[in-house]
Amino acid sequence: MSSAAGGSSLQVHAVRFGPGQELLGSLQAFVEERRLRAPFIITCVGSVTKATLRLANATAANTNEVIQLSGRFEIVSLVGTLNRDAHVHICLSDAEGKTVGGHVMGDLEVFTTAEVVIGEAVGLHFTRDMDEQTGYPELVVQPRKSES
Repeated sequence: MSSAAGGSSLQVHAVRFGPGQELLGSLQAFVEERRLRAPFIITCVGSVTKATLRLANATAANTNEVIQLSGRFEIVSLVGTLNRDAHVHICLSDAEGKTVGGHVMGDLEVFTTAEVVIGEAVGLHFTRDMDEQTGYPELVVQPRKSES
């Protein structure tokens, strides 16, 4: 299954979150407040003290591959789309430089800061529909209807 709606111009937003804030929920609130319709993460630097991740081995039927991390971690990478049902992956490194990554389930508690640059494809609209083949709600990209 493929979903595409052509090119779009780009609008860029930047936001910084502070200690104790939950990153995924804060990003979703930022998107809602600004009524962004096709948002995605361009880049992020920062750190967290907690994270709940679904690993690559998990399936919709078997979600036993969920891990909960606690400690101090640098955000090495944060990528994804931020529509209502956000699809975000993260890679974190520990004090020894060892990395772990996966699908963000939530519980991303900011340690010192999280500086995030968000892009919005202003001519598009992102939604998610259940995909019977994958068993997950997958991205649907549509041209944005003009608002009157």
